[in-house]
Parts: sequence; C-alpha cells; structure tokens
Amino acid sequence: MAVLLAPTAAQAGAADELVGLFIQGCVPFAGNAPALRDWAKRTGLPIVPEQARTAFLHGAPGQAFDASAAEAKLVLVSSDDGICSAVTNRAARQAVGDALEAGFRQAGLAFRLVIERDDSKVSAIHNREYLATKDGRGWRILAATVKDDKGGEAMLTAAPE
Repeated sequence: MAVLLAPTAAQAGAADELVGLFIQGCVPFAGNAPALRDWAKRTGLPIVPEQARTAFLHGAPGQAFDASAAEAKLVLVSSDDGICSAVTNRAARQAVGDALEAGFRQAGLAFRLVIERDDSKVSAIHNREYLATKDGRGWRILAATVKDDKGGEAMLTAAPE
C-alpha cells in the first residue's frame, strides 16, 4: 500500500512536515518494522546516533532515523514491536491536529477521534487518539503534543489495530 502525502516544498510548516513523514513512513509500515526500515534507508534517512536512538526509544529495541526538513527537526522512530512514531521538536497542538486530519483525508483514510484528554502522567502533554482504516487495514494513532500555545515537541504514533 503506497500512501503518499507530499508537503508543500519549503513553505510547509513543521506540523505539515511531521504529518507528511508520518503518513508516508509510519502508516504504510505500522506493524512491519523491517519494511519501515528498508523504506527509510531507500529514502536516504540516516540512522541517528546511539544516544539519540536510546532517548527516542526510551531504551526499547529499535531504530530511529533523522528525517529533518527545512522547517523542523524530525525523527522517524521504529520499535522492534512494529510501532512507529514521527517526532518533531516544534509544532503547535492545533496545527498538528488540523494537519493530521487533513493528511488522513488526503491519504484516503477513514478516521474518527476516539479519545482526547491531557496525559495522566505528564500534565504538559495533550493526547488525541484516533482509529483509522483503509483497504481493510486498521490503525490506532496517537497524537501527543505540548499544551503550550506557542508549540513545542509533538509525536504521532501508529500501531496496527
């Protein structure tokens, strides 16, 4: 399944870049870490240094790739259990939500927001959880963003449903 979302060249904002990476890199490969890693290598995404890999994976086994763009630092995180995340250092919560839902529509995914709440362990984080489907496949998708209106770190995570 090839799902592509090409952000608009250099004018794309950090949220658009994050969602573009997520829709292209995570959604098609969630649940299949070897295929995701092969795609990342073919795309030319370099593996991050070991210290960064450990930090992004919180010590879990897996790989992380530098996918930084002109607008933002971006990392594609592939855990050995097949869960995939796209992370950025700066994006606003509303922009991430809007870009993600637009990305779902552009990629032809049916989706629904199932849970929206502040993180129970980290009060500065707001979570939105979606269920999405396309062509008989399903995903559970989590959008975690900082609650600061100025923006900050954001992470989109996909797992097969």
